[in-house]
Amino acid sequence: MKLARFLSVGVLPLTLTACELRSTDLGQGLLVVFATLALMFVLLWVSKLRRMRRDGEAWHWPRPIEIAIGVITDFFDTLGIGSFAPSTAFFRLFKVVPDELIPGTLNVGHTLGTITQALIFIQIVAVAPATLLPMIIAAGAGAAIGTRLVGHLPRFQIRIGMGCALLVAAVIMFLSMHGILPAGSDALSLTGWKWWVGVTGNLLLGILMPLGIGLYAPCMILVSLLGMSPLAAFPIMMGSCAFLMPISSIGFFQNGKYLPSAALGIAIGGVPAVLVAAYVVKSLPLDYVRWIVLGVVMIVAVSLLRAAFRERIL
Repeated sequence: MKLARFLSVGVLPLTLTACELRSTDLGQGLLVVFATLALMFVLLWVSKLRRMRRDGEAWHWPRPIEIAIGVITDFFDTLGIGSFAPSTAFFRLFKVVPDELIPGTLNVGHTLGTITQALIFIQIVAVAPATLLPMIIAAGAGAAIGTRLVGHLPRFQIRIGMGCALLVAAVIMFLSMHGILPAGSDALSLTGWKWWVGVTGNLLLGILMPLGIGLYAPCMILVSLLGMSPLAAFPIMMGSCAFLMPISSIGFFQNGKYLPSAALGIAIGGVPAVLVAAYVVKSLPLDYVRWIVLGVVMIVAVSLLRAAFRERIL
C-alpha cells in the first residue's frame, strides 16, 4: 500500500549525505511550486467557470454521485489502488460522463487530489535532484503535447485509446498482485544512458496522461527496470502528476473537452478523502478491493472497445 510503504522507510534516515540534503531542499522547493500551481489552477478554473456562465454555456454544480466518485477513487488512490481506471469505470457504469469527455474530466477533476498527495509525500524519499527534477519537467512537457493531441481526437479514437489503456492497466494490476513486476534495486538516482531512458520514458508517459492513462503504475515499472528503488518511484510519479495535471487541465479548459460538474465533484470529494486516507486510515487490507477493481476495469475496457468498433461499423 502506498502510504504504508512510505511510513516503513521511517520518513528519512537520521544521517543525511550532502546529496540527500540537497534533495531535501529540492523537496521543500517543490512543495512551494506545487502549492503555487494548486492556487493558480483554482483561480483559472473559477475564472473559466464564471466566463462560461457569463457566455451562456450551461454547467451545473456536481450531483451526489459525482462527489461520491471523487471520495471513493481518491481515497483508494492514496492507499495504492489508483484513480484513473476506477473513475473511468464509475463514469461508464453510472453514465455520468460522455466517453469523449472522460480524459479531460479525469485530468481536471483529480488535479487537486494529486497535488494534495504530492504535498504530503514528496519529502519522504530523498531522490537525487538531478534525476527527480528532469523527470518531473519531462512529464509536464509531455502533458502539454498530449493535451493538444487529445483535444483533436474524435470519440472513436478516444474510446479505442481508453479501452487499450484500461486493458494495460488491468494487466499491470494483475502482474503487481502476483509479484511478477520487477522489484527494482536500491538506487535513488539515474546516470548515463539510464538517465536518458528515464527522462524520455517520463516524457512519453506525460504525453499519454491526457488520454486517461494513469502515470503511477507505468512510472513504477520504468524506474524499477532501470534499477531504482521502488520507493524512488513515489516522489517521481507524484511530483510528475502534480506538475503535469495542472498543465493538461489548462488545455482542457481551453478546448472544453471535460464535464465541469463531474470534475468539480471529484475535486470536492477527493481532497478531503486524500487527507482522511493519509492521516486517519493510513492502511487497509485491500486485496479483495484490488480484485474487484481489476474485474470492473476489464469489463469497462471491453465495453469501450465494443462501443468504438460498433460506432465505426455503423
